[in-house]
Amino acid sequence: MAFIFSLLLVPLSPLSASELPMGAMDETPEVSEVLVRKEERRLYLLSGDQVVRSYRIGLGDNPSGHKLYEGDKRTPEGKYVLDWRNSNSDFYKSIHISYPNAEDREQASAWGLDPGGSIMIHGLPNEAGDMAFAFLGLDWTDGCIAVSNEEMDEIWQLVADGTPIRIVP
Repeated sequence: MAFIFSLLLVPLSPLSASELPMGAMDETPEVSEVLVRKEERRLYLLSGDQVVRSYRIGLGDNPSGHKLYEGDKRTPEGKYVLDWRNSNSDFYKSIHISYPNAEDREQASAWGLDPGGSIMIHGLPNEAGDMAFAFLGLDWTDGCIAVSNEEMDEIWQLVADGTPIRIVP
């Protein structure tokens, strides 16, 4: 029997690691969606409506509200797709979020601004070295979603390209 938790049973207190050790699952369920709850600073891997993994995250330096333009240091909100990955990232490994979508481009254009791009789920900076602990649990990115390198390895393994991601306040 796979150990799967209902979304309603996920603890609200932040943890520094995923809820279930990889070895605790008899079989790895297919991840059908990634859900990010910005206010909780949590990223959930879902199989249907069941949470199979949960991670504490760091967001952009200015985390409240939807990303409006390049350089605002906000993490976008909305429905996107995880569309490609980079194993040679400046931040350990990274998986690209399909921001900006048509609505994001239209909104930024109405203000005469560039919506930006290159929003990713990623690990820690490659040059973090002995200071890696200082990044965990803080909002330090330019708008991306950051996890530890170990957690990024799990996400990399469990989430396929083309998986939907929903980012909510």
